[in-house]
Amino acid sequence: METIKTDKQSIAMGPVASQEAIKLLGTNGGGFFNANSAHPFENPTPLTNFLEMISIFLIPAAFCFAFGQLVGDQRQGWTILAAMTVLFITMATVALWSESHSNPLITQLGVNGSVGNLEGKEIRFGIISSALFATVTTAASCGAVNAMHDSFLPLGGLIPMGLMMLGEVVFGGVGAGLYGMLIFAILAVFLSGLMIGRTPEYLGKKIGVFEMKMVSIAILVVPLLVLGGTAIAIVTEVGKASMTNPGAHGLSEVLYAFTSAGNNNGSAFAGLSANTPFYNILLAIAMWFGRFGVIIPVLAIAGKLAAQPKLAVTAGTLPTHGPLFVILLISTVLIFGALNFVPALALGPIIEHLQLFSH
Repeated sequence: METIKTDKQSIAMGPVASQEAIKLLGTNGGGFFNANSAHPFENPTPLTNFLEMISIFLIPAAFCFAFGQLVGDQRQGWTILAAMTVLFITMATVALWSESHSNPLITQLGVNGSVGNLEGKEIRFGIISSALFATVTTAASCGAVNAMHDSFLPLGGLIPMGLMMLGEVVFGGVGAGLYGMLIFAILAVFLSGLMIGRTPEYLGKKIGVFEMKMVSIAILVVPLLVLGGTAIAIVTEVGKASMTNPGAHGLSEVLYAFTSAGNNNGSAFAGLSANTPFYNILLAIAMWFGRFGVIIPVLAIAGKLAAQPKLAVTAGTLPTHGPLFVILLISTVLIFGALNFVPALALGPIIEHLQLFSH
């Protein structure tokens, strides 16, 4: 009888379950395996995939209810949650719509395009769960991924990037999304005060010059880091040497890297060879200043407002709850959170989309 000799396969093992809980509930991202939540040991079935998405949003969404309890008006928490939910559903819809289309460069090779864009996705999750996961993990400051964002179609890749550019205020990280959205809420009441000629107030606290200076710093520091870091990378030879794709997609990879680092997300397009001294140092700087450049102004605002007496509600007080303020808050997030990045997005995913579908 002939003996057949087989080679042994070594499979990495370890405390995956405990790390997975930290990764998702703590919106930490990372992953025990390099494939992250695409690895069957981290995310084996569509059910676990759904539970992972719920876990990412669980604590950030609960903070909205906690906020309402802390300020003594649950309607305030519902308003913040409603604004986050509308933004999330809108972004997720665009991502799902984009990924339901096939890549024309692939269909030209004779591949069946009716199933949508499956490149870079796990078959056991498919297009819907993959695109939804990408939206969830970048709406929160998590960074866990179950698909390759670099393989998304241009508009599908724009959505995760755009959610981070908003400051990850659509639910966001554990606490970080709430205070990011409150920054925009303060800005919204300030703009409303300018329109009606009244000193702005939020939750009975007067919004003054100091608060608006801190709000301006918190809103502008991340775009400065993201756009500044991207500009440095694409005009230097050492920065361009790590770009594995030419043209608009190469720019998107660099822009995504600095957006992820500046907003402390952790996900990546992964087409960029970022493990070099140049990118390790530059991305670390963006990560450090992107975190503390927002936290310090927020703490300064909190301390200043806490020291103020609470003002009585009058007929001229702007209600900061209800559908009208939800619309105002969403508009403020989109105008001030997104417009800074429109030129860069136009040179990256938007022009790539136009080039890809021009024929």
